[in-house]
Amino acid sequence: MQTYYALWVHLIWSTKNRQPIISQKLKYKLYDQIREICLDKTYHLDFINGIEDHIHLLISLSPKFSVSNLVKDIKGISQKWVVESGLIEEYFEWQDGYAVVSVSPYNVQRVRNYIRNQEKHHKKMTAEDELNNIKELAFVPDDL
Repeated sequence: MQTYYALWVHLIWSTKNRQPIISQKLKYKLYDQIREICLDKTYHLDFINGIEDHIHLLISLSPKFSVSNLVKDIKGISQKWVVESGLIEEYFEWQDGYAVVSVSPYNVQRVRNYIRNQEKHHKKMTAEDELNNIKELAFVPDDL
């Protein structure tokens, strides 16, 4: 019997102390590097976008991978790449934590569109407000 799965996750993490250091110069090169990391590790990255201080990823997760290892790989390898690339003068570091929300297969397109429109969303709300809204919609308890 073959294994079938439809496990989708929406991941979000920010730069250390929410420093707005993902410039346009860095943004697309960083996203390309994250795509390369995902290809190399056989993670299925469906969509990626963000703004100067955080990123969003939509990933179809194979049951053989844990979310924590996937995030550790992407954050660790991409941070090292940014530091070694010399594309920015500031020291680049991701925050320690991350947010992960499960996505119903029926809502994948909706989340993809949400991630696509990050610049538009952040003209109206801060990253902190956005994360609070996502936590509320995902029924994340206040003490987490």
